[in-house]
Amino acid sequence: MRLSKRGATVALVLALSIPAVTPAATMASKGHVTMDSVKFNGMSAPKTIEQMVQTYSNSSLEVKYSNGELKKFPLSYKRLFKTEDKIAMNKGQLIPAGTPIDVNGDPIVDNSIPGKPTYYVSDAPDSNSLLKPIGGKLYMVTHYEYQTIDAAGKSAYGIVPASMSISTVAQEKKTCDLTPKEVKKIDFSSVNGLWIPCNGSLSPWNTHLGSEEYEPDARSFETNPTSSTRTQVESFAQLYFGDKTKANPYFYGFIPEIKVDSKGSASVSKHYSVGRFSHEVMKMMPDNRTAFFGDDGSYTTMFMYVADKEKDLSAGTLYAAKFQQTGTENGGSGNLEWINIGHASDSEIKAIIDNGVKFSDIFETSDVPKEGFKAIKQYTYGKTEYLKLKPGMKKAAAFLESRRYAAMLGATSEFNKMEGVTLNEKDRKVYVAISDQSNGMLANPADPTDDIKLPKIKSGVTYQLDLTGGQKDSTGKEIHSKYVAAKMSGLVAGEDLPSADAYGNTANPDKVANTDNLSYSEALRTLFIGEDSGMHTNNFVWAYNVDTKELSRILSIPAGAEATGLAAIDNRNGFSYIMSNFQHPGDELDTKQITAVDKNELVKAMENGIGIDRTGGVGYISGLPSLEDLQNEHRDINSIYHKK
Repeated sequence: MRLSKRGATVALVLALSIPAVTPAATMASKGHVTMDSVKFNGMSAPKTIEQMVQTYSNSSLEVKYSNGELKKFPLSYKRLFKTEDKIAMNKGQLIPAGTPIDVNGDPIVDNSIPGKPTYYVSDAPDSNSLLKPIGGKLYMVTHYEYQTIDAAGKSAYGIVPASMSISTVAQEKKTCDLTPKEVKKIDFSSVNGLWIPCNGSLSPWNTHLGSEEYEPDARSFETNPTSSTRTQVESFAQLYFGDKTKANPYFYGFIPEIKVDSKGSASVSKHYSVGRFSHEVMKMMPDNRTAFFGDDGSYTTMFMYVADKEKDLSAGTLYAAKFQQTGTENGGSGNLEWINIGHASDSEIKAIIDNGVKFSDIFETSDVPKEGFKAIKQYTYGKTEYLKLKPGMKKAAAFLESRRYAAMLGATSEFNKMEGVTLNEKDRKVYVAISDQSNGMLANPADPTDDIKLPKIKSGVTYQLDLTGGQKDSTGKEIHSKYVAAKMSGLVAGEDLPSADAYGNTANPDKVANTDNLSYSEALRTLFIGEDSGMHTNNFVWAYNVDTKELSRILSIPAGAEATGLAAIDNRNGFSYIMSNFQHPGDELDTKQITAVDKNELVKAMENGIGIDRTGGVGYISGLPSLEDLQNEHRDINSIYHKK
């Protein structure tokens, strides 16, 4: 997710109605047709204004069956709703899907134009989790990450409370088409509201794990009344609580978990024991205890969490990585040593917050090097600071200032734009997106530490982490997990261009630029990569086959937009879906050096066709055979191919 958030948003879902079995499916029983292999046939980048303003796919999925047949299934786009559509039922009235609600459950009003109050409407839907059936129904949790501008056209990023919705989704059994039947806002009043929810994931136990990225800096909040942090958190509190004196930066920067019951009601828990940092996404491992995270921003840290109990995130141990570089090929590589920064329960950390702890209660500070003070550099403060832990504040430091405390213990805080995280269970790999390999990841001898000295690749690198058991932490104590990342190496790297091409691209348009959202399909043996790129005028979603190493462009989103909310769902009632949202179409087009088409006409087409900064939409692409059909031993193969 970009630090600069501008523009409208449209969201979509790729519905891939293919067998939820491995591509290496072997011999079928007599008369039963199975899938032997799959391949995505990629599409070209958009060339015309008409294409550049669309969400579309000219790609297809090629399926080879056990009877020798080879068929191609084209993808087609369908839209479900726009964020401005009044489809969310709230206290007996329909409000826009993207409108946030306050602590009392009332829609938050935008009074930026005197005498013309209106509801805020987020233009930025992000994560979508399509839950496994609950009580025979499908539910989808959707993030509305931020408000780009207010009604007066001024920036509203970070000052308006965020929100989520839960949609009851009908699924047409013959075509796999999805239709939202009921949309409701989720109540976050029990956890003091929701702060900038970026990506999310579906837990193995069928709950939605959300996020709160770009945690507000508690030091700046306390010491600088004119700081942007103070402005944002106080504005948030005024709009959410109706009282800016309730502003507290330590309320935010955690993982909210959404549970949905058999009646479709959502409940929220905010997990404080996973640590407080710029949570892009939390991804659980197959043991239902171990998790890895994205820590978005500049000068950030790689964290790992090991819960005390399976399927229970209320208590656990937090680790931070020390990167030990071993190479620079394909982006870079290194070994990972894990530092135990503490153990806590949600209730312990919540009690510390509720007792009114401040930054100055946790650390002493110095403006210059001083004996007993540790020099660190990390995201929220942005420059070198000299800190000393106060007596008795270790737990508060570990779980409220996780990145600062990890750096003080020797963990690496030099990662840059660490975003999406996903799992390849069979190969025991975790994939991590470094959207922009620069800043702290380059050689910086003047920094307090300089663990990472990798080549500059502004268009980013997707890394793979090798998982293993039997690992020990930096003190030699056993880590009680079989899914500890021991090594990290580059997998898919972008390619920066020396100057912009005719479409304004400053990275090779036939390679991934600024990897962000990641999701892996076990059935397809495919890593899906969504871009958050100012280096591509149109961002794309890519399919990367981990066996053949083939990279295929499968989706183009409108110019200036960012691909978000990516989630490969291998089976929902016999159908598979790849969900993918996009944000801020038209963003920064005025800065692009575009000569291949008329830039002014492109901007005009974006405004007329989608709208810039004002609204967004949700939809999906479908057109492929269903799992139930392909598993039916008695169906005629031609009826399977041609069913729509």
